[in-house]
Amino acid sequence: MLMARYGVGVIGCGNISGIYFQNCKRFSNLELVACADLDLERAKSKAAEYQIPKGLSVEDLLNDPDVQIVINLTIPKAHAAINDAALNHGKHVYTEKPLGINRAEGKQTMDLAKSKGLLVGGAPDTFLGAGLQTCRKLIDEGAIGRPVSATAFMMGHGPENWHPSPEFFYKIGGGPMLDMGPYYITALVSLLGGVKRLAGMTSISIAERMIGSEPLKGQSILVDTPTHLTGLMEFAGGAVGTIITSFDTWRANVPLLEIHGTEGSLSLPDPNSFGGPVKVFSPKANEWEDVPLAFGYEENSRGVGVADLASAFEHKRTARASGDLCYHVLDVMQSFQESSEGNKFIALTSGVERPAAMPEESFTFAEKEKAVV
Repeated sequence: MLMARYGVGVIGCGNISGIYFQNCKRFSNLELVACADLDLERAKSKAAEYQIPKGLSVEDLLNDPDVQIVINLTIPKAHAAINDAALNHGKHVYTEKPLGINRAEGKQTMDLAKSKGLLVGGAPDTFLGAGLQTCRKLIDEGAIGRPVSATAFMMGHGPENWHPSPEFFYKIGGGPMLDMGPYYITALVSLLGGVKRLAGMTSISIAERMIGSEPLKGQSILVDTPTHLTGLMEFAGGAVGTIITSFDTWRANVPLLEIHGTEGSLSLPDPNSFGGPVKVFSPKANEWEDVPLAFGYEENSRGVGVADLASAFEHKRTARASGDLCYHVLDVMQSFQESSEGNKFIALTSGVERPAAMPEESFTFAEKEKAVV
């Protein structure tokens, strides 16, 4: 039985687009047919560089009948408008994180998709990689007993010294939580279930940032969004978690992600990556032990979530990196700030089921060309 192929169009030809262009060609159920950008010349240039048939304006891509799935790689404040435009043109949507810059935008997108019978999915899809799927298997098999707590730390000094256009990181829709929080929260939700209630504290430690990277070196950025956040979470399964995301830290010596259980502890890999290492501590061994990865997509596999979305539509199942998951993560992130502003705990109503585990199979793109979930 032949697998259906879905025409893919990418909107936004910026920093992250290259890996999507590269990887979309590796899935047998995707066909990369077009890319678009506000700068038409950049779209045409990327189309030539990656041998994409069409470099188009945004409007022309949305009207292109060959495009069935739109990958939205625009800046965060444009996500909702592009998502909704694509849905109104009859396209499924896979968006870079976050789903929108607030809960209202995310809900509008999800309601629109439901009304049109279309699917929404979104980044990050790193939790579908070999590292975090191996962690999922260990937890499900009881390797650390019942999970009771989790810690997550993303602590750095911001992107203004390396990103070519870092302004949006410090505007509404940016900040360390909306930028990097989705990796950590999505990983934890995929392992521990949805967040039931939370509390947060936020701050802006440096009100004005100086760009140190070309081509905008020397220009200043007025900071409009929190640059340090500490959050507490209670997960559906009963575990409690702590998260810190910060652009206000020069250096930190803390683990990125850990989950602790009644029978041991689990050290997780960087949730912004697809591979390992994965380590388990048990009282019997009395030391951390490396765990071999038992799943595919160990290398940078951005786009696997798009392939899974296409497969979900074809087989009438729930996508793993689904819009509901993206919305729940957005709800968590906005609620942290609302908790800080209101000096209160917040109970969430956007609960989400843990996404289905990936098939247990170890391979690389090189070994299994055009792999598809």
